[in-house]
Amino acid sequence: MKRAKVNVNGMHCGGCVSSVERVLGRLPGVAERAVAVGSVEITFDEALLDEAALRAAIDDAGFEVTSVSYA
Repeated sequence: MKRAKVNVNGMHCGGCVSSVERVLGRLPGVAERAVAVGSVEITFDEALLDEAALRAAIDDAGFEVTSVSYA
């Protein structure tokens, strides 16, 4: 399992948080996620999900990933 912190632009409210939570919940390999306005902390199976797919899912939801750092 890999743990990452993702900074996200464009999230301004609880509705935005819910949208990102919903999108991440649909991705294969996501074990845990904690979404707040502007950031996501996520634990995922890197055999099932890579950074490009994670970024694409958030971008497709209408938000912009500005950085990803790994713990």
